[in-house]
Amino acid sequence: MSAQIIIDALPRMLGGMVLTFQLLLLSLAAGTVIALLLLLMRISGRWWLSWPAQVYFYVFRGTPILVQIFIIYYGLPQFDWIRDSVFWPILRDPFGCAIVALSLNVGAYVSEIFRGGVLSVERGLLEAGAALGMSAPQRFVHITAPLAIRIALPAYGNEVISLLKSTALASTITLADMTGIARTIVAETFAPYQVFLSLAIVYVTLTWFIQRSIRYIENVLGRYTVR
Repeated sequence: MSAQIIIDALPRMLGGMVLTFQLLLLSLAAGTVIALLLLLMRISGRWWLSWPAQVYFYVFRGTPILVQIFIIYYGLPQFDWIRDSVFWPILRDPFGCAIVALSLNVGAYVSEIFRGGVLSVERGLLEAGAALGMSAPQRFVHITAPLAIRIALPAYGNEVISLLKSTALASTITLADMTGIARTIVAETFAPYQVFLSLAIVYVTLTWFIQRSIRYIENVLGRYTVR
């Protein structure tokens, strides 16, 4: 195994880290917004809102993210009404397609994480809030939401890490993120073991930093929790 290949490959792969984090942060932000909307639809108590949210959930959790990326990138441009719509400036670009696919996918998973957090809030606390004269929206904002965030945070952190790894699939639609650059280096050097081992080390390091950041936020939010 040539150490020189690793030394030469690392700076080039790190050059794709900016694109990787753009994919991660933009998809996470958009996916979280989608998840919140789906959560409100699921807990609304109205079937005509809850049913579409459940269909969305089953479709995007029941199909591989790679298939979703291919459908959005290769499939949607086949329709004339897509090319004539306001969404075409986004969907004609590989970066936009990757953001859309990752956001829709992460929205489905995070919505269930948030829903689990909401359902985990003790009913007695909500009854106490009602006894104090708080309305349903006030109870949700001041009681349910803060506790649900604290409960859902570990699972949300796991989803962030999963999304980071999913961004590597963007390389399949020509994006030069870290994985895309690694594939180019492999084609040049014919040394897949050294290159992908280096890439794995980079992802492990990034995952460690995300885990530590989530743990720090957990400690801050739970500093008054009795353990």
